[in-house]
Amino acid sequence: MTNPRVLCLGEILFDCLADQLGRSLEDVESWTPYPGGAPANVACALVKLGTSAGFVGCVGEDEAGNKLVQLLQDVGVDNTGVQRHPTAPTRQVYVVRSESGEREFAGFGELDTTKFADAYLDASTLPTSLFENADFLVLGTLELAYPQTREAIAKALQLAEQYDVKILVDVNWRPMFWPDQSVALPLIQNLLKNVDFLKIAKEEAELLFNTTDAGAITHRLDSVEGVLVTDGGKGCSYCLGEHEGKLPAFSVKVQDTTGAGDGFVAGFIHQVSQYGLKSFATPESARDVVKYASAVGALTTLNPGAIAAQPTASEVEVFLKEKGEF
Repeated sequence: MTNPRVLCLGEILFDCLADQLGRSLEDVESWTPYPGGAPANVACALVKLGTSAGFVGCVGEDEAGNKLVQLLQDVGVDNTGVQRHPTAPTRQVYVVRSESGEREFAGFGELDTTKFADAYLDASTLPTSLFENADFLVLGTLELAYPQTREAIAKALQLAEQYDVKILVDVNWRPMFWPDQSVALPLIQNLLKNVDFLKIAKEEAELLFNTTDAGAITHRLDSVEGVLVTDGGKGCSYCLGEHEGKLPAFSVKVQDTTGAGDGFVAGFIHQVSQYGLKSFATPESARDVVKYASAVGALTTLNPGAIAAQPTASEVEVFLKEKGEF
C-alpha cells in the first residue's frame, strides 16, 4: 500500500490499434495491442509526472489481465484496488485511425460489451483505506453502463464524500460501450451532480449542456470548482475558480491521439496536487495550470499508444521551455 494521492476508477484494457491508417475495420490487415483505458491512462500518466496514483478496476484471470496488472506494477501505480474476475475476459477494443492519427473506436470483436471483466467491479470489496488517504478520485462515465460497476461507482462516491476526496469526472462519451444508450444521459447527468472538477470534450458539452461555454457549464453545475472544455487540436476553454479563458493547442506532429485527453487530465491534477486551489488564485496561475495540462496532452500524441507515449515531468518542462512557456 503506497497511500496514493489520486485514485482512478474504471476500465483498463487493450486498445488494438490498426496498423494501416485510413482504413475501415473490415480492411485493416493487422492490429497492435497497446495498454489503455482512460482511468488507467490517467493513473500511469500521474505517476510518470511524479504524483502517486492508484487504479481501481476489474480485469480477467487471463493473460491480458496479467499483463495489465504487471504494467501497473512496472509503472508504479498502486494496484490494491484491482479485482480479478474468474470467468469474464479482460476488455479489448479495436481502434481504427485516420491518416492524420485521429482514432475511432470500432468494436470489441466477438463479445458483447457487457461480457468483459470491467463490467463486474464489486462494490463490497473496494478498499476503504485507499479513500482515507486520497486527495482525488478520477472517474469516467463508461462504467455507468453496467449495473454492477455502477454500484461500485456509487460506493466510491460515498467514500469520497466521507473522506473529503475531490472528484474529477472526464465524460469520455463512447456510445458503443452502452448496451442501452437511452439510459446513458440521465445516468451521466446524475453523476455530474457530485463532481468538483469536470473535463468534457466540446461535442460532449453540446450533447449534455447544449453549450460549449465553460463558464455557463460551471454556473449550471453550481457547486463545481472548475470546468475544462477540450477541442482536440483546437485547444480548450476553461473556468477555474473565478477565472475563464481559452488556450490554443500546442502545434506538434501528431502520430496517435489515443490517450491525449487522459494526459491532459493527469497534467491538470498533477498541478492542482502540487499547488492546491491557489493554482486558480490569479488569471495567470489558472492559465498556467491549463497550459501544463495541454503540454502533457500534446506530448502524448507523438507516439502510438496511450500509456507508452506519456511524458515525464522533465520532458514536459523541456517542451514548455522550447515553446517559450516555462
